[in-house]
Amino acid sequence: MMHFLFSTKALNAMFFQAPMPLHKELAHLNGIDVAVIAIYFAMVIWIGFYLKRQANTSEEFFMAGREMTAWIAGLSFVSANLGSLELMGWAGSAYQYGILAAHWYWIGAIPAMLFLGLVMMPFYYVSKTHSVPGYLKLRFGEQSRVFAAVSFGVMTILMSGVNMFAMAVVMKVILGWNLTFSIIVSSVAVAAYVTLGGLRSAIFNEVLQFVLIWGGALLIPILGLIEAGGWTKLKANILAQAVQQHILTGAPTQDYTHMWRPLAHFASNPMGVHWTGIVFGLGFVVSFGYWTTDFLVVQRVLSANSLRSAQMAPIIASVFKMAVPFIVILPGLLGLVLLHNPDGTLMHLVGENATTAANPHSYNEVLPLMLIRYCGPGLLGLGITALIAGFMSGMAGNVSAFSAVWTYDIYQPLINKKATDQHYVMIGRWATMGGVFVSILAAYLVMHMAGIMDYVQALFSFFIAPLLGTILAGMFWKRATKEGGFWGLLCGTATSIGLFVWVKLDPHALSVVAFSPDAKDMAENLYRALWAFSVCVLVTVVVSYMTVPKTELELTGLVYGATEIPDEGPVPLIKNHWFWAAIVIVGFFVLNLVFF
Repeated sequence: MMHFLFSTKALNAMFFQAPMPLHKELAHLNGIDVAVIAIYFAMVIWIGFYLKRQANTSEEFFMAGREMTAWIAGLSFVSANLGSLELMGWAGSAYQYGILAAHWYWIGAIPAMLFLGLVMMPFYYVSKTHSVPGYLKLRFGEQSRVFAAVSFGVMTILMSGVNMFAMAVVMKVILGWNLTFSIIVSSVAVAAYVTLGGLRSAIFNEVLQFVLIWGGALLIPILGLIEAGGWTKLKANILAQAVQQHILTGAPTQDYTHMWRPLAHFASNPMGVHWTGIVFGLGFVVSFGYWTTDFLVVQRVLSANSLRSAQMAPIIASVFKMAVPFIVILPGLLGLVLLHNPDGTLMHLVGENATTAANPHSYNEVLPLMLIRYCGPGLLGLGITALIAGFMSGMAGNVSAFSAVWTYDIYQPLINKKATDQHYVMIGRWATMGGVFVSILAAYLVMHMAGIMDYVQALFSFFIAPLLGTILAGMFWKRATKEGGFWGLLCGTATSIGLFVWVKLDPHALSVVAFSPDAKDMAENLYRALWAFSVCVLVTVVVSYMTVPKTELELTGLVYGATEIPDEGPVPLIKNHWFWAAIVIVGFFVLNLVFF
């Protein structure tokens, strides 16, 4: 697959110069590059001002008036997840772990996205809830809603900080800009257009950013594969490097180019994970937790103009999601064999917290380093714009979701229950600006992590994994009680944070948490999520059997078996969401078999 074997001397002369010296500042923007970036910033700010007049009520500001089509909601849904976190974090993880990183796009996304569209959206959509914590209030009461809202708010701000840090890394590597200056400049733009136009502005900008990300990032994998001699030769070169590393260090030969074959043992893959962690920890707990309960992405689907559109949006998004590894994972793999130092030796990237004068570049910098390698004047501006768009897409998604949850699930029930609609819109705008400010502070936390994705997966195990257990128990088990839901969520979260602290204080505890002395950090994240989910469900069941459940009538519209699923009538096969979901499932299995 992907046999780009048509490279010629002309192409090599045009695109592949000698390895560039790695100064603090790797490139200069010329007039064309500056113009491309300036036009982009002008467009996003203009969209915010233009849509401000359509964000006067809380329904318009927080939910875009629930007027989005399936395609707009679907593209926004996948774009909100295609921020600089994805572009840089997973490119760095692909350099660090190989093609195993693609699991987060396929088994770690596709089944959960389809489950959201086909099974869970009827509950979210027909209840007209403004947030996932809002559903928890209806099912488990105010305590669960507030706890989930606070947890989500903390996670969202920390995630927004990741996007800020990633953008600053791009500017530092490519242009030598100061870290703080880079963070502030881009943050001001995001704060402006989300504060002005609310979710509608964020969604329309995310669709624009989706196009720019693909247009700007596509050049790297195409030219990289040409230079590497095609997919088959790239795999051979990566294997040769792994064998050489084995000879030099005596460590097991790691498999960087197969997705499932090296997962039979913890020690046989660079991620130090077993297939059970990928299937159950990632494929079920982490992915279902993120794609079905994280309000950042669910909010986009709730903005759809009908239930059918809300169900189609995640299915449309899943098609694009399966293609994202081409512009994210592949550049990381290419970096393993194409990035060289000025003396011609192969570059060795390290963790963010392990950079030295001898190895100044981290895993997180592989994508901007590849961008510099291939992009000349004009194209460099487009490439940087794509990364800026990714940053702003991810950050806008976080701050718009934080604004809604803060206003509806924290401020309204706890501080001011009887304010006017206009007052809540004002609070939402202030929450947007406050969220941006706190995110700037959170950006500096990422510097102490080896890689962006290690930080992110730790956050998911803290908050998303136990929330999944609570949501599933609430939607599919009538016997689950208010007390069971709250204590399950609390104990699951405490378990995950406790295990994280235990391993930090005693690294040998990793072998207990992840079931093997050969497990590594990412494996710890996946198994810690499994522990948190399991404790949450166990506590929910035990406490529920000790307390009084709601009546069948009280559960109407909240639990399967007590709810009449709405039906919008028959449609042609070409518009049927089950038909398109079946096609996506076939594509999902084909991809996993091809790269087995």
